[in-house]
Amino acid sequence: MTNLTIGTVLGDAGARAELDARRFNRHTFWVGQSGSGKTYALGVLLEQLLLETELPMLILDPNGDFTRLRETRATANDADASRIAAADIRVFRSGAGVGDGDRLHVRFVDLVPSSKAAVLRMDPIADAEEYNALIHVEQEAESFDARDMLPDLRASDDPALVGLANRMENLEVLEWELWSRGALSVVDTIDQRPRATVLDLGGFEHRPEPKVAALAVLEHLWSRREERRPLLIVIDEAHNLCSPNPETAVERALTEQLVQIAAEGRKFGLWLLLSTQRPTKIHPNVLSQCDNLALMRVNAPRDLAELADVFGFASEEAIRRSAQFVQGQALFAGGFIAEPTFVQMGARLTEEAGGDVKVPLRAGEE
Repeated sequence: MTNLTIGTVLGDAGARAELDARRFNRHTFWVGQSGSGKTYALGVLLEQLLLETELPMLILDPNGDFTRLRETRATANDADASRIAAADIRVFRSGAGVGDGDRLHVRFVDLVPSSKAAVLRMDPIADAEEYNALIHVEQEAESFDARDMLPDLRASDDPALVGLANRMENLEVLEWELWSRGALSVVDTIDQRPRATVLDLGGFEHRPEPKVAALAVLEHLWSRREERRPLLIVIDEAHNLCSPNPETAVERALTEQLVQIAAEGRKFGLWLLLSTQRPTKIHPNVLSQCDNLALMRVNAPRDLAELADVFGFASEEAIRRSAQFVQGQALFAGGFIAEPTFVQMGARLTEEAGGDVKVPLRAGEE
């Protein structure tokens, strides 16, 4: 059995807290309110998975917290630093300032028809003519680029094509940085199964882009599920992608895809690790499928009651104790640990790219 050392057992000085790596073939829920140390602690686990397993990971990272996963700290021992440095870790960035790094792109043409319609806020029935025109246009287009598409659409005598051009321009969809425009998509890299693929979702200019990026990747993984190639899908700040009350068509499509993966993905090797601040912000049909729990400080009575109701393998008393946790303390329960255990999380080996912004103080003060 491969154990992942994540820290020490609270109240048992020197005892290592360990998780069973084999049990990440079930979905995991990681929760803690702001300031609990949730993101830092999640990094401790991801580092151990890199060091002690061959499990590929896809990390959907809305705040860029894991974009430095390749960089080890000076405090890391030489052996661990060498192994992480040798690991195949790919980082794809969004937004300005990426420089020569890999940019996060997906292909519009790879989306399923209903998702294309969602991106263009198009109803397949109410907007049937434009929808049909879109299907035929994108099948012929070499790229999804305003410079190529809009003039051709507008030159047409077909009112549906002109209407489609107006819709695209008004929504500014063709201007999105997300589209690969005939170049490689991030799914081409994910298909190679690097040890870790980090998708920085936080830099896009248009609000729907991060969710469309996640939708494109998850749809692709689901379309190839019969290959049964294991992948741990880590979603930080998961409430942004898996809300119980999705509002837009893109959000509904994304939530539906995650619900499907939560319900059926385990048998295909698609395993979720969802990290968030509150359980009530996650769709219940996803939350209920999680067999592993990592609980850091949570104070809200409603959230504690929800956790006790969903995760019956941890006692209500143990769950309520989380309200008194200090930063870095956690309760682990479920299939990946022998019994519910209170843990002081260990130190990170790699750099955390995010973190709180400090209040400016006068010189000489802290």
